Amino acid sequence: MRKRKNGELIPFEKSKRVIYMEKRGREERKMPLLANTLIVLGAVCILYCIGILLFVNYGTRFFLVWGAGGLMLIGAGWVIGYTDFVTNQPGWLRILLECLIGIGIVTFLWIEGLIFTQFAAKGTENADYLVVLGAQMFDYGPSDTLRRRLDTAVEYLEDNPDTWVIVSGGRGPNESMTEAQGMYDYLVSRGVGNERIRKEDASGNTYENLLYSGRLLDKENDRIVVVSNNFHIYRALGIARKQGYANVWGLAADSYPLMLPNNLLREFFGVLKDWAVGNL
Repeated sequence: MRKRKNGELIPFEKSKRVIYMEKRGREERKMPLLANTLIVLGAVCILYCIGILLFVNYGTRFFLVWGAGGLMLIGAGWVIGYTDFVTNQPGWLRILLECLIGIGIVTFLWIEGLIFTQFAAKGTENADYLVVLGAQMFDYGPSDTLRRRLDTAVEYLEDNPDTWVIVSGGRGPNESMTEAQGMYDYLVSRGVGNERIRKEDASGNTYENLLYSGRLLDKENDRIVVVSNNFHIYRALGIARKQGYANVWGLAADSYPLMLPNNLLREFFGVLKDWAVGNL
């Protein structure tokens, strides 16, 4: 019991003022839409990485970026949905991070849009040279990516009998022969006359493919068609024009559907890199 000033006794419990606080903070933020989205996207990326590992004989390890990215997305979702880290940051820092994320998304969509502009490139008829860009060569023959380029080249050469072809690609660290030699053998096996084929076997990337192939032809006057997969044509043409190819077109081969997301992501970084070093 507790006394008032006039001596009246009142129950102690009634002398308390009980304030019930509305639940906020962590409980309110558990698993919001953004956190859910990030976690689901992360899981999809990890499953995609595992799918490539198990079902695709891929020449590089770039696909592992999907696994690493998936773990990062799941981690970001957990931080946003289960911790106070984000709300504890100063407002200016949150705004800066949101701006950087927005810029990153816009840049990615812009570059992917540019890549898609050449997805259906058809080349031009009666070119002087067809330049087939190299890709992974296995002991048993060309990779799926390279085979699609070569099959597209065969179709073009059958329709344009006066066109010569340059096969371009050196020997990578995990290849038993140069890509140019493997491409030469494949074209000959498909009925292309060996007298029509020239080999460029020193290059190690797209820039060198076009640089060294350009020494086997007249870049200013010859009509040239560059053959590669659909996701690669935009960058290849940009590099060719920067090197002085005056009359150049792209001819897009298709690509393996399962690998298309991986190839588009890899090409995004390829475009950024070639812009940064002045190749585009």
